[in-house]
Amino acid sequence: MRVLLVEDDDLIGCGIEAGLRQAGFTVDWARDGHKANLALDTTAYALVILDLGLPRVSGMEVLMRLRDAGNHVPVLVLTAKGTVVDRVSGLEAGADDYLGKPFDLTELIARCRALLRRAQGRSVELIRYQDLTVNPAAQTVEVGNTRVSLTSREWAILLQLLTNQGIPQSRSRLEESLYGWQEEIESNAIEVHVSNLRKKLGAGLIKTVRNIGYVVEKG
Repeated sequence: MRVLLVEDDDLIGCGIEAGLRQAGFTVDWARDGHKANLALDTTAYALVILDLGLPRVSGMEVLMRLRDAGNHVPVLVLTAKGTVVDRVSGLEAGADDYLGKPFDLTELIARCRALLRRAQGRSVELIRYQDLTVNPAAQTVEVGNTRVSLTSREWAILLQLLTNQGIPQSRSRLEESLYGWQEEIESNAIEVHVSNLRKKLGAGLIKTVRNIGYVVEKG
């Protein structure tokens, strides 16, 4: 899943970006509020991690602009300001969760996963579909009682399809979920990854929707 990280501190940003990638997320990193606005105007994200103390445009302005535009993407606010007033202001402006600096990276990732579950209408981490058991936190997939090894790209496509059951995902939408700003999109990559998933998880799991893309039917 693709996440927008908005943080102007290089040390903190590098740590968060590395941790998120290790946890299986695709990450775009904007270092000021203006670039964050541009990113949000052009890309659909599963989650936004937003520092409030940003140059050019403040994090609070980014958040309010996002909500005024009707964008309901989950937002986790980060800030060095830790007073109750600051937390309340952020939440009332449209933030979904709040984490003060300094913070533990494992807690940040856990909060991100909790926000994504809530947005997807899930109360537990495991995703069960037919004979599949998928654990997003551990990045594991089992067919029956057999563990199946997936590449990071295959994993990302499977998760995108399973968390959008019944909603066809276009090739461009799948590419958006897989590739960040600095990553080159390989020719026919989506088709190859879907073919591999069908071989590993069963030919009937992922359906082709003609002239649209792919879908996992609602379970």
